[in-house]
Amino acid sequence: MEKIKLSEAVIVEGKYDKIKLSNILDAFIIETNGFGIFKDKAKLAFIKKLADERGIIVLTDSDHAGFMIRNRILSSIPKDKVKNVYIPDIYGKERRKNKPSKEGKLGVEGMTKEVIEQALNNAGVTCSLSENDDPITTTDLFEAGLSGTPNAKGNRKKLLNQLDLPEFLSTSSLLSCLNNMMTKDELKEIVKE
Repeated sequence: MEKIKLSEAVIVEGKYDKIKLSNILDAFIIETNGFGIFKDKAKLAFIKKLADERGIIVLTDSDHAGFMIRNRILSSIPKDKVKNVYIPDIYGKERRKNKPSKEGKLGVEGMTKEVIEQALNNAGVTCSLSENDDPITTTDLFEAGLSGTPNAKGNRKKLLNQLDLPEFLSTSSLLSCLNNMMTKDELKEIVKE
């Protein structure tokens, strides 16, 4: 399945939203950890940095909590750096849950690919099909000494510092970020230095 390539970073509420969108989008996806964004100053600062560098897309659930999280982000970022993508109010429950949410609405994780594509189109987000035929993989991180090796933690910290990225990035977030920032050959050059 071809993924939709986005140049902007996509901000979502939680890990299940991120998992869902990772199957649909070729984009750098950051989760707020729900209301954690209200206390996590480092993550909010990172989102601001992403907004300045590439712009962000805010894609939260259409319930009250989703709008509170969205408004927290929007209050910190210039309007011209943000694209708001809204999913429609669709009632039901996600497969992994025993019962519907408090408001009975499906969240981002419960949306179909078509609904997400339509929401992106409605917001005027420019999409293209992903063309990266040779993405950076976990094997590349291992071979570069950035994962699974005795010095990996220190090497990764140096790379994150060099790229001006926060140290809290997980391996999957780092992969997503690197694939949006550079090619495999460019990573090899940076690591060589």
